[in-house]
Amino acid sequence: MRDITHFIGGKHVAGTSGRFADGYQPMTGEVISRIPLASKAEVRAAVENALAAWPAWAATNPQRRARIMMKFVELVARDNDELADLLAREHGKTVADAKGDIQRGIEVVEFACGIPHLMKGEFTDSAGPGIDVYSMRQPLGVVAGITPFNFPAMIPMWKFAPAIACGNAFLLKPSERDPGVPLRLAELMIEAGLPAGILNVVNGDKEAVDAILDDPDIRAVGFVGSTPIAEYIYTRGCAAGKRVQCFGGAKNHMIIMPDADMSQAVDALVGAGYGSAGERCMAVSVAVPVGKGTADELMNRLVPRVESLKIGPSTDSSADYGPLVTRDALNRVRDYVEIGIKEGATLAVDGRNFKMQGYEDGFYMGGCLFDNVSKDMRIYKEEIFGPVLSVVRAEGYGEALSLANDHEYGNGVAIFTRDGDAARDFASKVQVGMIGVNVPIPVPLAYYTFGGWKRSGFGDLNQHGPDAVRFYTKTKTVTSRWPSGIKDGASFTMPLMH
Repeated sequence: MRDITHFIGGKHVAGTSGRFADGYQPMTGEVISRIPLASKAEVRAAVENALAAWPAWAATNPQRRARIMMKFVELVARDNDELADLLAREHGKTVADAKGDIQRGIEVVEFACGIPHLMKGEFTDSAGPGIDVYSMRQPLGVVAGITPFNFPAMIPMWKFAPAIACGNAFLLKPSERDPGVPLRLAELMIEAGLPAGILNVVNGDKEAVDAILDDPDIRAVGFVGSTPIAEYIYTRGCAAGKRVQCFGGAKNHMIIMPDADMSQAVDALVGAGYGSAGERCMAVSVAVPVGKGTADELMNRLVPRVESLKIGPSTDSSADYGPLVTRDALNRVRDYVEIGIKEGATLAVDGRNFKMQGYEDGFYMGGCLFDNVSKDMRIYKEEIFGPVLSVVRAEGYGEALSLANDHEYGNGVAIFTRDGDAARDFASKVQVGMIGVNVPIPVPLAYYTFGGWKRSGFGDLNQHGPDAVRFYTKTKTVTSRWPSGIKDGASFTMPLMH
C-alpha cells in the first residue's frame, strides 16, 4: 500500500494531521493507498510557501513563464503512458479514456503557452493633450483550485496552467479519491523549471476546503464538483472577499429530431451516455426523441446496444468503460435505479447485477436504460453520475426545447438534426451554456471558454480560454502626461482630456 503525501515548496511532505482516507483501486476494490487529510495548519504552510515564492514569479516575464509551460507539455508527452496507467488504476476509467483526460488538459496548457500575447493590455496614444492611457494585466497573488475525482488530470491543468502562466502562485486541493496524477503533474512542473512553491498540492476533505476559503492570503478559488458544494464554496468564498468561480452538476439533454441520422444519434448517445461509466459532468443523461416514431425507433436501436456494452477492468483496451470510482458511488447509482422503478419509469435495460469475472469485488455496473421518464421524476431532475440513460419522449420540438430550458441545470445540451433552421433556432433559444449540433459532448476547445448556466455554474467568468486570463488577473489602467510646457493651473472640476 502506498502512502500519499502533500507537495509543498517543491517537495513531498508527509501529512501531520493524523487523519487519513483510504484510496481504492476501483477495478479490484482493493485499498491501494493511504491519503493524508490536511489540517488548517498544513494548508497554511502551503500558502506561506506560495506567498514567499510568488513575488519573484510575478516579476518573471511572460515569455519565460511560457517556456516552462512548453517544457511541461513535452514532459507530459514523455510520461503519457505512465500517467494514463496511474489515472486508470486510481479512478477506474479505461486507459484510452485516461489518455483523453490528459490530452484535454494539455490543450489548455498549450493555450497558456500564449500568455505573452494574452496578458497584453491596451494603449491609446494622445487621448488628450500630451496624455496617454494604457492598461496592464497583473496577477492576483496566491490562488487555489479544488478539483473533482472524475477528471484528475484535465481539470487540475485547466486550473493551474492559466493561473501560473499569468504569474500567480497556485494551491491545488485535488479529490482525495485519486490524488496520484495531480501529485505527479506537480513533480513534472518542477522538472520543467517552475520555482518551488509556485504549485503546491494539499490533499484533504472539508477541513482543507474551509481552510482555503477562509485564508485571507488566497485571492481566488476555482471549483468543479456537485452543485450543493459549488454553491457552498461560492457563498463562503465570496463572503470572505475572494474572486470565486464554481461549476456544479448537470443533466445534459440530447434532442433527437425526426429527421436526425438515427445511426449517428444512437452511436452518440451510447458513447456520451455510458463512456467513463457516466462519471462526466458533460455526459448525456437524458435523451429526448421528438415524436412517437422517433422514440420507438430510438428505443429499438438503443436496447441491444446498451445490452451489449462491454464493461471491463481499466486495463482492458477493448472495454467500453470500467468501474465506478468507489463502492459508495456504485451503491448511489443502484439506489437511483430503484427510485426510477418506484416512480413508474420503464427499466428497459437493467445492469445492476453485472459482475466482472475475476474482479467480483470491483465497483462495476452494467448500463441501465429507462424509457417513459417524466420531468417530475427524481431520476430526471437529479444528477445520477453513473451509466444510466433516461429517455423522455416529447411530442414536438417546442416541448423538447422547454425540457432543456426548464431544468435547473444548464451545463451542456445537444440537438441531432439535418435541419439547419431547427439547429439555428435551438442554439439561439436554449438556456444552456454549451451546445452541440450533431455533437453529443460539446466541450469547447481550449481557446474558447467552458462553463454552464443556471445551477451548473456560479460566478461571472468561466474556465479556460480568455475568461481564465480575466479570472486570474486584475486590470490596472494608467493615465499619464509628461511635462511639455503646458500650464493648466489648478482645476476644481471633473478633469477632461480635451
